[in-house]
Amino acid sequence: MEVMTREELQKQEDFNDEMLPHLDALYNFALKLTANSDDAEDLVQDTIVKAFRFFSSYERGTNAKGWLFRILKNSYINNYRKVSKQPQKVDYDEIEPFYENIRSEQSSTTDMEANMYGQLMDDDITGALSRIPEDFRTVVLLCDIEGFTYEEIANMLDVPIGTIRSRLHRGRNLLKVELTPYAAKRGYSKSED
Repeated sequence: MEVMTREELQKQEDFNDEMLPHLDALYNFALKLTANSDDAEDLVQDTIVKAFRFFSSYERGTNAKGWLFRILKNSYINNYRKVSKQPQKVDYDEIEPFYENIRSEQSSTTDMEANMYGQLMDDDITGALSRIPEDFRTVVLLCDIEGFTYEEIANMLDVPIGTIRSRLHRGRNLLKVELTPYAAKRGYSKSED
């Protein structure tokens, strides 16, 4: 059994105090980026491991949430690049039961989770968000959902603040277009200016 030194214990305690309060926000952002709970959990885990490894480069008392979000975003981009370069794979053992169990096209689904969540408003909004380009979606999520300032987002994404303002404006407009049918179905109409 390996015993930790006093310095290692202090590092772990400092890390827990500074970083762990932001786990929920990290997971929510990862889930919005990946649209998959397992991928989001993996991305958060990867982020926490990297943050702990490089914790000595973090200046205690500064914007821990922004630092973590930047690590998460960079990890997401790196993972996306790695996956996009690989050819698509299909595991026959996973899809074989699906083909064996197909009934008629008219059979109703028994997937309770899909039935429950299929009617939620958030699914429509999440779908609309997923249809706008990633650069705009990321800025909208960071600003409007996570509440980061333009300066914080510019630092996280390593782009000029003017680019953040531009992407936010365009992202909101694209999202507005995507959500117009959703709003109309629910009785909201475009007000005349």
